[in-house]
Amino acid sequence: MPTTTEQVLTEEEQQAHFDALIEADQRIEPRDWMPEKYRKTLIRQISQHAHSEIIGMQPEANWITRAPSLKRKAILIAKVQDEAGHGLYLYSAAQTLGISREEMTDALIEGRARYSSIFNYHTPSWADMGAIGWLVDGAAICNQVPLCRASYGPYGRAMVRICKEESFHQRQGFEILYELSHGTPEQKQMAQESVNRWYWPSLMMFGPSDDASPNSAQSMAWKIKRFSNDELRQRFVGMCVPQFEALGLECPDKDLRYDEETGKWILGEIDWDEFNAILDGRGPANTDRIRNRRDAHEEGAWVREAAVEYARKQRERQRFAA
Repeated sequence: MPTTTEQVLTEEEQQAHFDALIEADQRIEPRDWMPEKYRKTLIRQISQHAHSEIIGMQPEANWITRAPSLKRKAILIAKVQDEAGHGLYLYSAAQTLGISREEMTDALIEGRARYSSIFNYHTPSWADMGAIGWLVDGAAICNQVPLCRASYGPYGRAMVRICKEESFHQRQGFEILYELSHGTPEQKQMAQESVNRWYWPSLMMFGPSDDASPNSAQSMAWKIKRFSNDELRQRFVGMCVPQFEALGLECPDKDLRYDEETGKWILGEIDWDEFNAILDGRGPANTDRIRNRRDAHEEGAWVREAAVEYARKQRERQRFAA
């Protein structure tokens, strides 16, 4: 006899139960029935998020050996380690949906999976470590805090810890820029130049405008996302404005203004051609990022093989001991 709810309900009844859970703002868990499109949407979003954390280690790891002090080196190492942990949390969350870690990794290194466009820019100065922390991680926080309430349980729970750590990263980046902008004229100029380069790509992190975003509406209907791309971008800009003043730096958007009547920030024109070029693999560092990830995966093959063999031997010992 059937013993689970899924076995006795028709597909229409399962869909109705799923819709009711979403409507009631309750969590969908791995063993719950879910529409195939919902599962595929989650796999795409969570795996892309995981890929972004892993690829995002590269532009900052580039500065570990060149950080200006031992303290800065230690802090940067800790941050890069945090990003690796975030990737692992998210890969694990995606695996609950029936996709393997190997499948996701292969899709990334073969160029079939996307990751955040922001990580395809180079980091030529130390100030970039501050700009990434303040702007890139700041944009991530605006985007990710609502994900703590995502309708899929494993994703939402993973985001709670990730957001706490990203908040620390954002403060660390702000502190680097503050030290530079209140240092020598040359240091302040370096900070301003870095912010000029990272500001617009940070706005692009939220994705295309709402009328050009093919997945946003459905993700919001399923309560995976809670706010649209443009709403999140507005929040981020509002957060940045007073912080620009505290840093003593100029906002690169000379057309930025606040509309009192609508209560919205009016932004300058975002270069969506640049955004699309990077998504298509034609950014400044696209080739480097994927090549480095592929090389690391291939060079680490012996470690994975050794771990599998060790686990096999452990299972054998436990079986014989029993």
